[in-house]
Amino acid sequence: MFKNQPKGLYVLALSNTGERFGYYTMLAILLLFLQAKFAFSTATAGFIYSTFLALVYFMPMLGGVVADKWDFKKTVTLGIVVMFLGYLVMAIPTPRMETSSMVIMFAALLLISLGTGLFKGNLQVMVGDLYNDPRYADKRDIAFSLFYMAINIGAMFAPSVTQGLCSYALSQDGFIYDAAIPGLCTQVISGDLTPLSEGMTTLVNFIQLHAPQYLDNIQGFATEYMNTISTGYSYAFMVACGSMVVSFLIYKLGARTYSTAAVKADKGTDKKVKAEVKDTLTPAQTKSRIVALLLVFAVVIFFWMVFHQNGMTLTKFAEAFTEPSTGSWTRIGFNVWALAVIAAAVYAAFSFFQSKTAKSRVFSGIVLLACIAGIACFYIFGPTEVSGLQPQIYQQFNPFYVVALTPFSVALFAWLGKKKKEPSAPRKIGYGMIVAAIAFGFICLASLGLGIAPEKGQASHLVSPNVLIVTYLFLTFAELLLSPMGISFVSKVAPPKYKGLMMGCWFGATAIGNYLVVIPALLWNEISVATIWAILIAVCLLSAAFIFSMMKKLEAATSDSPAPEVKDPIENIEDDAI
Repeated sequence: MFKNQPKGLYVLALSNTGERFGYYTMLAILLLFLQAKFAFSTATAGFIYSTFLALVYFMPMLGGVVADKWDFKKTVTLGIVVMFLGYLVMAIPTPRMETSSMVIMFAALLLISLGTGLFKGNLQVMVGDLYNDPRYADKRDIAFSLFYMAINIGAMFAPSVTQGLCSYALSQDGFIYDAAIPGLCTQVISGDLTPLSEGMTTLVNFIQLHAPQYLDNIQGFATEYMNTISTGYSYAFMVACGSMVVSFLIYKLGARTYSTAAVKADKGTDKKVKAEVKDTLTPAQTKSRIVALLLVFAVVIFFWMVFHQNGMTLTKFAEAFTEPSTGSWTRIGFNVWALAVIAAAVYAAFSFFQSKTAKSRVFSGIVLLACIAGIACFYIFGPTEVSGLQPQIYQQFNPFYVVALTPFSVALFAWLGKKKKEPSAPRKIGYGMIVAAIAFGFICLASLGLGIAPEKGQASHLVSPNVLIVTYLFLTFAELLLSPMGISFVSKVAPPKYKGLMMGCWFGATAIGNYLVVIPALLWNEISVATIWAILIAVCLLSAAFIFSMMKKLEAATSDSPAPEVKDPIENIEDDAI
């Protein structure tokens, strides 16, 4: 699947990997940061979280318009710079629970969302443009799967980085992390925790065991503990700044590899010629394609509403209802380097069976055996139990699954394509909604009897970490059916003159879905968690029913004309192509 791809794909994908590492570093802890820094309730923090997500995915509509009228490459560069400034402002160690700190935080979130809007959609348009070349046209879907995989390489390491930095900050003050303690500390600071309550007993026992010097000053311990956690999160935001620098360097140093996405060299001169796309669609075809895209976008809204519970209610479930320790094989999953080795083993195995020369097969075999040995070492020589798990760490499973499962996804659809049985993009989206319903069906069954989530601390009954690990597995299956295929679908079906706008609308639909993420958060402390998951199941199934009811119309509208042709006019010469 890596063969015969344009070099520009790898440069643009790696640029996105750096940017996504920074973004998911921040996103992994945003909800927790809001509650640690400002003592917000789950509902309030959820509203801010979902509003930020909505802005992040709404801004590409603006970014698409800017790029269509200005320049895609320059717009992407500007986006990287603006995001860097946003993370830098976010990293400022401002005082806790101060209005000025809140203003600074909101300004940072606005900068990050604006920068993402200028960067994200336009970079993906540039990837799509690489495949306007007839040599690569049939590799578009595979390319977006590889591109999506690169995104998730960055995302996979982000939660572990945040956990490590938070643990480091706590260790500097002689503390350790316990999921029940931040909520109890917030109650102490606000005066809501009574001296004889069960929560106070839990907090005193923790202090006696881990910070006995604070036994006579519980208020001081609570303040210092929360300040330290906030400091650890600030470290993570600074790491996000560094990732933006890496992304910028990759993007600029590799500019020549993707220059043909927008321009081509004019032979015999040192000038550059704009590559134009000839629009072969009739007005009726253009209209039908736009209508089909809008119908798909309507379904996408509800997918992202349920999927992006990973940083919202699924993180709160990890905090309130999930055991903070684990052993056996499960402990390997909480070592991100072990996950990376497992993913490498998958790719080595595929390379071994697909290699056409003995030399490459031997090399792949050696790598595969080394990976298997590495996994065995993690299991035999690693700790027998992993404890002190922070709730954001579960977010590494989704990107890990994307990276590890992408070869299977590509191979499956390639096999179906050869047999002329590959589902259309709208049909894959419908299947994705059904699989998402299965994911929440699994966690719903595991949540029966858990009751309503406590606002602070952990519940009396906790479930195994495997519940979330399996839930994320099914959600990833759904994501692989919908997200990379959806992006490819938009880049392929959108009428050429509306390409940037339609890609922006894809993110606009995602923005609406991300804003609706707040609905389960508003219900979090009001109804049982099993009922919340049941509501999300219903949303998925209704969305699937809608798209399958429109399937014939969608498939007819998006396959009624040949792909746009690329032409190289001699006019429109530019002095500076890059």
